[in-house]
Amino acid sequence: MNKETKLKPELPLGFQDRRKEDLRSKNRLIEIVKKNFLLFGFEELETPSFEISENLGKFLPDKNRPMSGVFGFQDDKSWISLRYDLTAPLARFVSKNLDALPKPYKRFQIGSVFRNEKPGPGRFREFTQIDADIVGTTNNIADAEVCFLISDTLEKIGLKQNQFKINISNRKLIQGLFQDLSITEEKQKLIAIRAIDKLDRIEIKGVDQLLSKGRKDASGDFTKGAGLKDDQIKKILQFLKSENNLDKIKKLSSNDLFQQGISELIEIFDYLKEYSKSNNFVFTPTVVRGIEYYTGAIFEAALTEKIKNQKGDFIEFGSIGGGGRYDGLISRFKVTEYPATGISIGLDRLNYAIQQLQSQSYLNDEPIVICVIDKNKIKTCFKILDMLRKARIQSEIYSGDAGLKAQFKYADKRNSPAVIIFGDDEEKENKVSIKNLKKGKKDSVSIDSRDEWKKSDSQITVKMDQLINEIKKIL
Repeated sequence: MNKETKLKPELPLGFQDRRKEDLRSKNRLIEIVKKNFLLFGFEELETPSFEISENLGKFLPDKNRPMSGVFGFQDDKSWISLRYDLTAPLARFVSKNLDALPKPYKRFQIGSVFRNEKPGPGRFREFTQIDADIVGTTNNIADAEVCFLISDTLEKIGLKQNQFKINISNRKLIQGLFQDLSITEEKQKLIAIRAIDKLDRIEIKGVDQLLSKGRKDASGDFTKGAGLKDDQIKKILQFLKSENNLDKIKKLSSNDLFQQGISELIEIFDYLKEYSKSNNFVFTPTVVRGIEYYTGAIFEAALTEKIKNQKGDFIEFGSIGGGGRYDGLISRFKVTEYPATGISIGLDRLNYAIQQLQSQSYLNDEPIVICVIDKNKIKTCFKILDMLRKARIQSEIYSGDAGLKAQFKYADKRNSPAVIIFGDDEEKENKVSIKNLKKGKKDSVSIDSRDEWKKSDSQITVKMDQLINEIKKIL
């Protein structure tokens, strides 16, 4: 007889399971972010995970096949895809509800997004994204607001000012430079912008290759380049290597679009000085943002401190969020242009970084375990359970089939702060026994019998009406 082939319990590449440690940190971040975004006057929005594919548009890394980078399928009427960000769904929502929304409209959203891309350290195919956007204004106060929002939020999360910076530039600078260099083909421009956007990962040499014929990475994969001429590449690299000084960089080009970008940046930095005395806001010409719908100011939040990767090596972690002005995205649905600006934070990537940078402690939220040593006393165990839960103390009755030793090991694996026993001795005196596992962590797994348990100095026996107070002392 052929043996049944067993399935392998493996996850697809780029996805992960998350247990309590990750979720505690993640939920803490979400709580702080929500509170701060509301403080800044943003209202919360929720949109579906699936959108009609053509409504999402194609703004992900360039491939030859249509709608690359997304997960989708065809239903009865059209192709639908899992959203790859929260901005495209916002554009669809605003277009549909334009008359009912205030102008400007400030919204934030927290939700899962999906990208069919090659995963890497801290980069997943499914991750949680946090967005905040201001829709319906060209005023540069809005751009300054979202820059200050992300900076202030990162500080409230617990990052120190010397651990991150907000890099700011303007898409009009590189677009104006393209005009100077007579780079007019849209595909060439897009490849060039995405090459520049990878500067922190592939360095100047890699950008040079991608601006030219192409680049082969460490795995042997070849990426076709923009095919620019040597003099065009030289000018772009000069721009990237220039000092991070607005007064000096504006002399690189007299192009109207380039100079307009400089003027907008000067105004944004003036507003940021009023918002905060922080030195975290930095003009960085190398920031171009690879997504093609950006039209003006662009921002990127980046860690300045190295962190350990999953192999234990210290690495430059780089960007933890970014965004910018996208005045044309909503016009895909409406005849008139409807300006917008916003910022996105990759929550899972940020959470990974925070866990490396901070030693976080949390209140123990594992349950008190009520051990069962006599099924005839199970009714009293349920009464004890009811007392604990009415006092809002997380608790459970052991529901397995094993003996007392295994029940202790179960509680130990759960990291339970205490176990409770109600047996013959306790019943006679209307008492309950409590073992403090925080205090007796080491001997909790070595105790084989009830008699040994009684000898432990980490256990007490108290009257039933004192149970809640004693448990609260342990917690």
